[in-house]
Amino acid sequence: MSQGPNPPKVAIVLEELGVPYETQLMDFPDMKQEPFTSINPNGRVPAIEDPNTGITLWESSAIVDYLLGTYDKSNSLQYTSGPEKFLQKSWMAFQISGQGPYYGQRAWFLFYHPEKDIKSAIDRYGNEVRRVIGVINSHLKKTGKPYLVGDKCTYADLAFVPWHWTLLFPPQFMGAEFAKEWETEYPEAWAWHQRLHQRPAVTKVFDERLKVIMASKH
Repeated sequence: MSQGPNPPKVAIVLEELGVPYETQLMDFPDMKQEPFTSINPNGRVPAIEDPNTGITLWESSAIVDYLLGTYDKSNSLQYTSGPEKFLQKSWMAFQISGQGPYYGQRAWFLFYHPEKDIKSAIDRYGNEVRRVIGVINSHLKKTGKPYLVGDKCTYADLAFVPWHWTLLFPPQFMGAEFAKEWETEYPEAWAWHQRLHQRPAVTKVFDERLKVIMASKH
């Protein structure tokens, strides 16, 4: 795993399902060479090796799908029939195609792009962050439900947590005042995020993540 937002998507599901696991932290250069590229030819994290089944998988959404199919025998994080089964997939697809890329581009132009202070790009992706949160807020307001699908927390809700955590740490990702903006302008989405973040599995994953981040700064 690394400090990026995708490994926690997998760790949260593992924690929720009570599946024991070990993590291996990796530096970016090591992801791009053997032996890791034999595990993931794309040279990215997360990837898993499951000793129980012998399978090796990469891409966070594929891993989550596998974990649910293999270990969520009580369907605690998913619906397996009815419209809810497919609505989960819609929200997961939105997270993969809408949240992840746009939030990632905001981070790229803020922290990593060689040309600094490209305001048009930074503003564009900041507005996309607001748009994505607005979509979630409108949906929750319309349904009056506490979660995206049905009446329970599913993997679709949890998939959004890592990038939303990243919005608020470090503060400069969307500005120090963004938490207040989120709470004021998108109250349903804010309450939803807080509800998810209070889950023991989520708290544990991000407590550990914060320790890793702070240790890397020393």
